[in-house]
Amino acid sequence: MSRIKTILFLFFVGTISLTSISWNTNNITTNPIVDSFNTYSQDLYKELNTPELQYDVFEYALKGFLQIHQNSNLKKTTILSIIDMSKSSNTERFFIIDIKNKQVLHKSIVAHGQNSGFEFAKNFSNKINSHKTSLGFYKTAETYFGKHGLSLRLDGLEYSNNNARKRAIVIHAADYVSDAFIKNNGRLGRSWGCPSLPKKDYNKIIEKIKEESILFIYYPNLEYLNSSKLVKNNISNSFKYTS
Repeated sequence: MSRIKTILFLFFVGTISLTSISWNTNNITTNPIVDSFNTYSQDLYKELNTPELQYDVFEYALKGFLQIHQNSNLKKTTILSIIDMSKSSNTERFFIIDIKNKQVLHKSIVAHGQNSGFEFAKNFSNKINSHKTSLGFYKTAETYFGKHGLSLRLDGLEYSNNNARKRAIVIHAADYVSDAFIKNNGRLGRSWGCPSLPKKDYNKIIEKIKEESILFIYYPNLEYLNSSKLVKNNISNSFKYTS
């Protein structure tokens, strides 16, 4: 009988995987429990209530964000920015998410590289002087003032974008990223590969995401999706997120 009880106990333990997510802010700690990454991801997506952001894009971004968070000492551990390059450049496709508070802090249009496409981005590259957008996860870095004014440097974290520094791929504001430009030209303007943003509220945006937050640039490119360790790794059984 004792042997049967032992077997049943081991079976019970092996079939349940609960995850503790700890938030440490102002000496207040809560520990909500979820039964899997999938449940956590789906519940968080519902809380965000932003249908413009596709769920599968959000899920890829969240999966990579959690893995980077576990393996790095980020200064900004609750901010995740997502750019969905599968959408028209004339629509809102840049999202800043506060993971801890389950809020979308900002959404806007954003430009892609001039050699990536016209209204829609279709071609991507990590090569210097390609003037194309690079896919994957980035870490935001320091700010500086250049020809576009206040700009935010980006460090690519994957094979698909690790030339970001060498290519001077940064976030900056531009006149060609505006509703007026779309109205006059039928599409948004394009950059040399930088995710350029509108000038409205630009300084506030940079303040939110600068200095070690995570940015994910997505497109349903099979070569990238099948090669990226950050979107391929299965973390559905267990994960830990402490902020």
